[in-house]
Amino acid sequence: EEYNAYRSRMNKKLLDADNKLIKRIFNLDTNAYTAGALDVKTKELLGLVASAVLRCDDCVKYHLESAHKVGTSKEEIMETLGIATLVGGTIVVPHLRRAYEFWELLENQEG
Repeated sequence: EEYNAYRSRMNKKLLDADNKLIKRIFNLDTNAYTAGALDVKTKELLGLVASAVLRCDDCVKYHLESAHKVGTSKEEIMETLGIATLVGGTIVVPHLRRAYEFWELLENQEG
C-alpha cells in the first residue's frame, strides 16, 4: 500500500507539471496495457518479463499487482518469472526472490 500511495502521489505531481512529453508517455503506457490482439493478462506477463530483465523492482511490483488483479495464477507467475530469469540470466535472481515474496504478500491479502 505504501508503494501504491507513493506511486499515485508522484504520478500526480509529474502529470501536474504539465509536460506534454511526460503526459504522452503516461498515456501510451496506460493504453498499451488495455485489451487488444493480446489480452490484459498476457500484456501484464510480458511487462513482468521485461521489468525483471531490466531489473526494475518497482516495475516488477506494478506488473505483479496488475496480473494479480486480472486473475493470474501463481503457476503462471512462476513460469513467467522463469522465462525472465532465463532471458536475463542469473543477475535477475535477486529480483526473482523479491518478486516471489511480493506475490506471496498479494496472495495473503486475499484471505
